Amino acid sequence: MAEPPLAAKVAALRDPRCYGEPVGRIEAIETHMSWVFLTETHAWKLKKPVHFGPLDFRSIAARHFYCLEELRLNARLAPAVYLDVAPLALRPDGGLRVGDAGTPVDWLVKMRRLPSDLLLDALLARHAATPTDMQAIGRRLAAFHHMLPAAPLGARAYRVLLLRRIDEDEQDLASPAWGLPAARVHWLCAWQRAFLAHHASLFDTRVAAGRVVEGHGDLRPEHVWLGKPLAIIDALEFSVELRLQDAADEVGFLALECERVHAAALGRELLDAWRAASGDPVPSALLDFHQSCRACHRARLAILHLQEERYRASPQWRCRALRYLALAERHARAAGT
Repeated sequence: MAEPPLAAKVAALRDPRCYGEPVGRIEAIETHMSWVFLTETHAWKLKKPVHFGPLDFRSIAARHFYCLEELRLNARLAPAVYLDVAPLALRPDGGLRVGDAGTPVDWLVKMRRLPSDLLLDALLARHAATPTDMQAIGRRLAAFHHMLPAAPLGARAYRVLLLRRIDEDEQDLASPAWGLPAARVHWLCAWQRAFLAHHASLFDTRVAAGRVVEGHGDLRPEHVWLGKPLAIIDALEFSVELRLQDAADEVGFLALECERVHAAALGRELLDAWRAASGDPVPSALLDFHQSCRACHRARLAILHLQEERYRASPQWRCRALRYLALAERHARAAGT
């Protein structure tokens, strides 16, 4: 049986009759890797059959596996949000419906719909996020990291992993195709490599202390919901390697994202609360190193949008990449040598 095209699945999921529950209006949102269909009470995520680096959703079996992974991973920080993995089935009459009656031709993650006005990115945009909010997030992340086992990799393997990420970021960011300041990119990545080499024992100590864990993997403000109970959603499901990180790196990334939108003081509140709750004596220089690396990686992800035709006319992605490079340089200079 031939798999229905993505367009047919999207068209079916736009129809309220496709769902096994009363549904009125449906809002469809397309992202880089998925379609999300919002009903009054639920969000249904359909993964696209795409292939980007370590992400490979081209087969139905792979999409099913990663839907299950998404459910499993997000049960750690948002158990009340992630509800089920449901089949999109081809019925004998040729129609597509969500449910078990028919042959599965794809899979969806079923989630509780969260009011978007309580997402941290929305609160930051309205200048409505508070120090109390950030302290709550810091404490929740400290409890999360405390329950995680140490990552199953040795100290040298961890440093090799970090070095490879630096090299990959440099290769893309310095490409003449994007017109970014290559000299700044090379300086930043050379500094990051030098810090990693000169402070190898610091990284090794973090691994030995169990501070490197399999965390959330993509801790951005749009993934933090400040309702009751607080939920941290959208853990990165498609790569174990990308989830392997120092717990301080993970929290530092969220603080960096606050800094990017001119809320650095709130980022510091987050870090202070996490440090106090976790008892982690992470050195400030190490935190700055990770934030510099994260900023370079986010610059890379921003500029690579220009590979796609639909993004090339917008100056947004180059401006965002330059903003991240400025943050990367600031944290490198703060860390010193």
